[in-house]
Amino acid sequence: MTQNPLLPSLARVVRGLSTLFWGLPFALLTCIRTSMGDLGSQGGIWLPLASCILIWFGLRQLASFQTQERIWINALARAEIFALANCALAPFTWWWNRNPSSLFFAQSILFFLFSALAFLFALNHVLRRLAALLPDETLRMDIRFFTRLNAALILCLTLLAGAWCLSFYLPVTPTSFDWFIEAIEQSRLTLIVTLGLLPVAVTMTLIWKAKEAIVADVFHSR
Repeated sequence: MTQNPLLPSLARVVRGLSTLFWGLPFALLTCIRTSMGDLGSQGGIWLPLASCILIWFGLRQLASFQTQERIWINALARAEIFALANCALAPFTWWWNRNPSSLFFAQSILFFLFSALAFLFALNHVLRRLAALLPDETLRMDIRFFTRLNAALILCLTLLAGAWCLSFYLPVTPTSFDWFIEAIEQSRLTLIVTLGLLPVAVTMTLIWKAKEAIVADVFHSR
C-alpha cells in the first residue's frame, strides 16, 4: 500500500509540538530561577541556553510541513527569529545573576524579557496558522479564540513590563508610586511567574490540542 506523503512531515509536526510542550515550562523555570540565583551555581549558562535551543529545535521540526504555504512558512520564520534571539540572550540570565550591578547585563535581561513575550505572541500565530492547515474545524475554532485571548494577555504583560522599565528612566517619579515600585521589587519573582504562567499555560494547552488532533485524525484513522 502506498504511504501518504504527508505522514513523515506530520510525524515531525507531532514531534515538534511535543518538544515545544515540554520546552516552554522548562525554559520558563530555568531562565527565571537562574536569573534569581537558585540555579546559577548548578547549571551556569547551560540550563537556560539548552532550554531555548530545545524550543528552537521544536520549531524546526514544523518547517517540513506544507512548505508551499507561504503564510504558514512566514509565521514559522518570524517565530524562529525570536527563538534564536532568546538563545542568544539566555546566557545573560546567569551573567546578570553573577554581576547584578552591570547595566549592560540588566539591559540584556530586559531585551530577553521582551523577546520572550514577542516569541510567545509569534508562537500563538504559528499555532493558528497550523490549525488552518488541519481538517479539524473544532480545533480551528478553539485555537482562534484562545490565541486572541492570549494575544490580549501578552499585550497587557508587555505594557506593564514597559511601564515598569520606564519608571526607572524617568527623571522624576511621583512619590505616591514609590511604594508600588518597591512592592514590585520585593515580589518580582512571584509576579513574573504568576503573570507569565497564564499565557504559557494557555499556549501549552493549544499545543497539546493540536498534537492530539493530528494523532487522532491522521494516525489513528489508519
